[in-house]
Amino acid sequence: MPSYSIGQAARLLGVSSETVRRWADGGKLGMEREGSGNRVIEGAALARFAQERGAGLHAVPEGDVPTSVRNSFVGIVTAVRVDDVAAQVEVQSGPHRLVSLVTREAVEELGLDVGVTVTARVKSTSVHIDVP
Repeated sequence: MPSYSIGQAARLLGVSSETVRRWADGGKLGMEREGSGNRVIEGAALARFAQERGAGLHAVPEGDVPTSVRNSFVGIVTAVRVDDVAAQVEVQSGPHRLVSLVTREAVEELGLDVGVTVTARVKSTSVHIDVP
């Protein structure tokens, strides 16, 4: 399972690193120390927090509202539902929840799972998922 630094989590959540530190210090977002002593957030926990935040449970601080640039949304995978042929992938990018239907093969090839960082690229009515 991937883990994220404070800076990486801040970019995925669309807030400053200081906001992520305040959330962690206030008990809203769980963090652990890795072997080198750096604070990290476990991917699945960050995905849950991103979903809760998108549902309005963790408000976006004033002035930190994220914007999309060139129709790209960096986010964290919050759910993957796989069928025999197709799959539904949910991504939380700041306050934006994106849902994409892709093939099962694409999910397997990209290694998509809850807690993985992705970039959703939107063109017209299509959403493409890229792993950085």
